[in-house]
Amino acid sequence: MLKQAVILIGGLGTRLGERTRLVPKPMLDIGGRPFLDTLIDELARYDIFEEILLLAGHKAEIVETHYAGASRGRARIVVSRETEPLGTAGALVHASGLLHDRFLLLNGDSLFDFNLLDLIAAAASGQVHMALRAGVEGDRYGRVVMDGDLVRAFVAPGAGATGPVNAGVYVVDKSVVAGIGKLPASLENDVFPGLAARGELRGTAYRGYFIDIGVPDDFARADRELREKLRRPAVFFDRDGVLNHDSGYTFEAHKLAWIEGARAAVKAVNDAGYFAFVITNQSGVARGYYEEQHVVALHRWMADRLAEVGAHIDAFEYCPDHPDGTVERYCRSSERRKPAPGMITDLAERFPVDMARSMVIGDKPSDLEAAQAAGLPGHLFEGGDLLAFVKQRLTEGGEA
Repeated sequence: MLKQAVILIGGLGTRLGERTRLVPKPMLDIGGRPFLDTLIDELARYDIFEEILLLAGHKAEIVETHYAGASRGRARIVVSRETEPLGTAGALVHASGLLHDRFLLLNGDSLFDFNLLDLIAAAASGQVHMALRAGVEGDRYGRVVMDGDLVRAFVAPGAGATGPVNAGVYVVDKSVVAGIGKLPASLENDVFPGLAARGELRGTAYRGYFIDIGVPDDFARADRELREKLRRPAVFFDRDGVLNHDSGYTFEAHKLAWIEGARAAVKAVNDAGYFAFVITNQSGVARGYYEEQHVVALHRWMADRLAEVGAHIDAFEYCPDHPDGTVERYCRSSERRKPAPGMITDLAERFPVDMARSMVIGDKPSDLEAAQAAGLPGHLFEGGDLLAFVKQRLTEGGEA
């Protein structure tokens, strides 16, 4: 799996006029916070990236100060600073010593809300694999001519073409950077057309919320609607008995057996645009059978196995407490222990969850009681294929 995400944030942003004279475009406030903070938080949700590399240029010192020593989830944030404008391709050349062999690349002035891990899974080989936005209307954007998943050509904006648009999200093989010659250079104008001509550029089209803040009208639109557009319904999964077989106090990866269709079910939730959360009682910690570090390690292992199929959990929540525990500091009642709703309500405070369209999937009455206490519908999974079960619940939710 890819472990590095790279964000291009070096442009001057001249189309936004005076706004970007003193502030880099991605650092402008959108919805009450820097747009780049939102992009980084969206990456951190996937919990696979160990590094987020920011390729800064114009007013790079603002970026360096804002993210000095910062991290999000398991990803540390690193800033590479250009001393002169080199273009989107030149920024990669300048930072080539910091790039992994394969990495996810994003434009810093646009956001596309789709399942990034699906793109990464589709881009198992090849030099560049693009995410394309299907269904965009109007002639502001250039269009991409496809032959299956091969990108064949690009049509300039305003030329009356139809088809998907380049959404500014790519899986890139570092070998592409070595082939970039004269600088400054543009990925879109100087690199991608040549890759397409050689059959080395692929793409996958997705639907989902897409916004580019590069022009005043779309900047204003993003400021009005971005926060609400990123409010998503959620599926709160119990763990043992739903995602994996309940063998009794599971805490070792080699003993975990996935429920049939479990990983595909999580991916279906991701692809549908929902948050996917795990809420699990782990009284084995209170009883002294294992420690919290074992729970965290198992969840990290589960996240890596999910990523292999293009799926992810946005957050794993667990409660180690039990009033009958033998470990003193965990021997207590807790509002986070199901059937209490604490894990659900805590997640709803940390994430922009649309609770009106959310649900809980569990295998015990306590899961359904927690759902009811949080004001959510609860669905009892009694075994079988979790993918089929989840698809039915998503269909019912869509009809509602």
